Amino acid sequence: MTGVDPKAVLEGRVAGRPPIGLIVGITISAVCGILALLVDAIDGGPGFWAGLALAILPIPLLISLVLALDRLEPEPPRMLVFAFAWGAGVAVLGALVLNTLGLIYITTPIFGETEAHYVSATFGAPLIEETLKGSVLFGILWFRRNEIDGIVDGIIYAAMVGFGFAMMENITYYSRAFDEQGAAGLQATFVLRGVIAPLSHPLFTSMTGLGVAWAATHRRFRAGAVLLGLFGAMLLHGLWNGSTALGAGGLLLVYVLDLLILIVLVIMILVERHGTVQRIRSYLPMYGNTGLVTPADVRMLGSMHARRAARRWARRVGGQGAARAMTDYQLAATELALLHKRAERGVADPRWFESRRDALLGLMALARQAFLRTPPVGAPPWARQGPSGFMPPPSH
Repeated sequence: MTGVDPKAVLEGRVAGRPPIGLIVGITISAVCGILALLVDAIDGGPGFWAGLALAILPIPLLISLVLALDRLEPEPPRMLVFAFAWGAGVAVLGALVLNTLGLIYITTPIFGETEAHYVSATFGAPLIEETLKGSVLFGILWFRRNEIDGIVDGIIYAAMVGFGFAMMENITYYSRAFDEQGAAGLQATFVLRGVIAPLSHPLFTSMTGLGVAWAATHRRFRAGAVLLGLFGAMLLHGLWNGSTALGAGGLLLVYVLDLLILIVLVIMILVERHGTVQRIRSYLPMYGNTGLVTPADVRMLGSMHARRAARRWARRVGGQGAARAMTDYQLAATELALLHKRAERGVADPRWFESRRDALLGLMALARQAFLRTPPVGAPPWARQGPSGFMPPPSH
C-alpha cells in the first residue's frame, strides 16, 4: 500500500513521527522512572536486584492477558507504552514524594507516629496515587478523546498505567521484605503481591478508566462520570490498604470484593465486544455499493472466529503481505463501525466524521487491492455461496 501508512489511518493521526507531546511525555516518564529506581537502589540494599527481577517477571504475561481482551480494536502501541511509562515513572515518583511529605507534615503531627502510617496508607495514598495514575487518562481524554471508543479502551489504558505503577511499587516491597526477613519474607511478599493480587492497581485505576470512557463517548454527565470513576478507584484502593487492620478475614473479604468486580469488568468487556460486532453487521452493509463489502464479507467481519480464519486463509494463499492486508481491512472496518457509534451518540463532529469515514474506506480499498495483486485461486472460505470483495473480478 504505497504512500499510505495503515497504522496512521487506523489511529487517526498524521503519518510520520509520533507527536511531540507524546515524545515529551514518554521522556519525562522515563526520567522519573529512572529516578525512582535510583531511590530504590539506594534504599533497597542487597534485596534491590532480587526485587527488580521478581517485579518485572510477571509483567509480560499480565499485559498479554489484558491485551488479549482488546483484539477486536487494538489500541496504538505508542499510547500503551506511554500509559505504562507514566504509571512506572511520573505516578510512582510523584506518589513517593507526596506520600512522604504527607506522612511527615500532616498525618504524623495529627495522629502520632503509631497511627500515621495506617492513616496515610488508607486515606492519603489512595487519594494521591489514584489521582496521579488517573491524570494520564485525563490527558488522553483531553488531547486524544477519539482514541477511546468505549469501556474496553478505558480499561486497557487504566490497566497499563496500573501495571507500570505496580511493577515499580513491588520493587520497593520485595527489596524491603528481603532485607528485613530474608528469602522467606521475599517469597511470602511475592506470593501475596505477584501471585494472589497482581491485578490490584490495574483494577483500582480501571474505575477511573470507566469514567473517562463514558466521558469520551457520551454527551451528558461527562465531568460527573470522571469524578465518580476517580472516587471509585480511591475507594477500592483505600479498602484494600485499610483491610490490613482487620487481619486475614478483612483481607479475604476485600479480595473477594475485588475479584467480583474483576469478573464484572470482564463481562462488560465481552458485552461491549458483542455490541461492536452487532454494529459491524448493522452499519457495514450500507457500504455495499462501494464494492468493498458484500453480505458474505460482513458476516466474516462480524465473527471473531471467521476473522481469524480469514487471516489464516490470506496468509496461506498470499503470504505475510496478504495477511497484513487482511488485518488492515478488518481493523478499518471495525473502526468504521465504531465511528458510526460515535455519530449515533452525537459525539462525532460532522466534518471529522466524513474525513475519518473516507480515510477508513480508502484504507479498506487499498488493503483489498494489495491482497488482489496475487489473486487467490478459488473463493474465500466465508463466501462459498456468494460474492466477496476478496474474489478477483470475473474475466470476460
